[in-house]
Amino acid sequence: MSGLDYVKGPKEDPIQLLRYRESIFAPDLLIAAAGWLDFFTWLLHNPSNIEDICGSLDLAHRPVDVMLTLFSAMGLARDEGGVFHLTDLAEEFLLKDSPLDLGPYLASLKNRPVCREMFRVLRTGQPARWGAEEDEDEWARAMEREDFAQPFTAAMDSRGAYLAPHMARVLDCTGHKSLLDIAGGSGIYACAVVSLNENMRAAVLEKLPVDEAARSAISQRGMSDRVSVFAGDMFSDELPPGHDIHLYSHVLHDWDTGAAQKLIHKSYHSLPPGGMVVIFDAHINAEKTGPLPVAEYSVLLMFSTEGKCYSVREMEDMCTQAGFEDISYIPTVAYRSLITAIKG
Repeated sequence: MSGLDYVKGPKEDPIQLLRYRESIFAPDLLIAAAGWLDFFTWLLHNPSNIEDICGSLDLAHRPVDVMLTLFSAMGLARDEGGVFHLTDLAEEFLLKDSPLDLGPYLASLKNRPVCREMFRVLRTGQPARWGAEEDEDEWARAMEREDFAQPFTAAMDSRGAYLAPHMARVLDCTGHKSLLDIAGGSGIYACAVVSLNENMRAAVLEKLPVDEAARSAISQRGMSDRVSVFAGDMFSDELPPGHDIHLYSHVLHDWDTGAAQKLIHKSYHSLPPGGMVVIFDAHINAEKTGPLPVAEYSVLLMFSTEGKCYSVREMEDMCTQAGFEDISYIPTVAYRSLITAIKG
């Protein structure tokens, strides 16, 4: 674990390997919409905004938002001033009256358990059990159990081994001294930042039992003298003081808009003047038309957590509402991007 090259990075690009995992539930959403709702035929006759779609079809707002972003990225729907219409591709291949209708082909898989569960999530907005397994808890509750939290944290650490050095190389820490990695998992992002910034120190804030996994991973990377760990709940506890950068790496996307906004507000009030909030994640573009890999990943998050991939504009609005200024957006690798904002 201590052998990462934070400066050079890997020789190859693992983006396709990441996509195999992150896009896994996107086809199930398409099948559920076509098979259980005949959504595309309905939309042809009822061009609508998101609120009317939810009201007319008895669907929940968050999953419909994710669904419309996915279909826009797939080239199946287009947004005209907030009203969604079908594209020519959808009209030719996804309508009951079309001689080339592929709806029955998709619908033949609608009774798969995961597609049934996707339809339930569309209806209720409540996340599925992790991995759609019948005997598993919903993700947030499962993370309170050591038998789930340990392997899940290790899984996110394995992804971070690729992403964290890229993030750290583009994060400008000039003028800052201490980073708080909020819900930082194994601490790999904090370790990457201090490895490339010799004057920086860092701390990871994590709930039980993930805090112990973080301490172990940080120790194995030989970083315990520069990266510490606090045990606490980012929602109910005060954020540890004394840090001038707050990092949310792949955190806000697990929570609904209200919870994400609450965290950004907490960071604003905890940071000193000139402090910086850093959001490293997969972000939908401002128009919410893609990119497709992020729209697919958003389906996984919508299905399995209370969140989604937020758009750049949604993140900018949350930061502005909290009081942050000088918001910047920096693309990195694997469709991830860095959004930073400063407390004036």
